[in-house]
Amino acid sequence: MALDQSFVGRSYPPTAPYEVGREKIREFAEAIGDANPVFTDTEAAKALGYPDVIAPPTFVFAITFKAAGQVIADPQLGLDYSRVVHGDQKFAYSRPVRAGDRLVVTSTIEAVKSLAGNDILDIRGEVHDEAGEHVVTAWTKLVARAAEEA
Repeated sequence: MALDQSFVGRSYPPTAPYEVGREKIREFAEAIGDANPVFTDTEAAKALGYPDVIAPPTFVFAITFKAAGQVIADPQLGLDYSRVVHGDQKFAYSRPVRAGDRLVVTSTIEAVKSLAGNDILDIRGEVHDEAGEHVVTAWTKLVARAAEEA
């Protein structure tokens, strides 16, 4: 069943604040194999003008994808998550994510399309710090594969 086009433009409530920890940033940098000291060494980050370590650019995916869970779980949308694959991801930063940030995400359905029986859902996550400053916009494309014919 095709997703409901009327959901385009629908926004979901902001998430509870997520506090970005220095240790989480270090663990993430290690997990992706990025040894840039700006991700692990406060002094290296300060030497570049940051108040603390910053997160690798893809760090915010975990926060924005969790926020997109509100969209995914919306029973009125009718998304069959068992058939979903991650189609694409992109980010547009106003500034880096920093240790100590408290971030909230507001998810909005930006597009709903059908292509060759597959449903394609584009979700935009607007990430702001607790002062309301824009940090990053993340776009997530989900593809719900067409059901196989019996």
